[in-house]
Amino acid sequence: MTNATKMYFAEFIGTAILVIIGCGSATIGGLGGALGAGPIGAVALLPIAVAFGMTVTALAYGIGAISGCHVNPAVTVGVWVAGRIEGATAVGYIVAQTLGAIAGAAFLSYVLSGVADHGYGANEVQAGFTASQGFVVEMVATMFFLIVILGSTTAGTATPVAGLAIGMALTVIHITTIKVTGTSVNPARSIGPALFTGGKALADLWIFIEAPVVGAAIAGYLFKSKVLEI
Repeated sequence: MTNATKMYFAEFIGTAILVIIGCGSATIGGLGGALGAGPIGAVALLPIAVAFGMTVTALAYGIGAISGCHVNPAVTVGVWVAGRIEGATAVGYIVAQTLGAIAGAAFLSYVLSGVADHGYGANEVQAGFTASQGFVVEMVATMFFLIVILGSTTAGTATPVAGLAIGMALTVIHITTIKVTGTSVNPARSIGPALFTGGKALADLWIFIEAPVVGAAIAGYLFKSKVLEI
């Protein structure tokens, strides 16, 4: 197996695991429904946030040495805009991540096949918020996420605890935004569950693809232009 194949396979597996554990915390974990289907109380919100954050932290140490552990097309776009990855490699990552997310959602679909009213942890703009509000929230949250990722992995400043900082950032992002959009900041993580959930999750999917990419690109440009890098 070539190094490139190993990198793509790591991104596929990592993204599948992120969907299984993260979205599984909202479905298999007993909450049911799409993340945006009805109000989410503080007690329910925290386990979901921690599940996503801790999974990314664990994966950073599990596959980070192989692929960098992007497990997120928006991260790959931000890293590419920052000039830290080649375009061809970025495309391969995004394909692998998307397929991994679909595989993860398929796993949840199989496990939950006899359970009514689940939703596979799909993202939706929640009641009381507009599509434009959801877009801005996802864009800003992803920009913050990429600032943490790019800043903690900058050559000369990267530390062994970068994975922990990234996981903590994802956790607080979920705590802050999950009641608005269910929190995506990851197009692949939204695509997989939406394909199996349909309905509003599929109708809102464009938000969870476009907004994270825009936010990530802004963060990437800030590092590429040395605004946030010495």
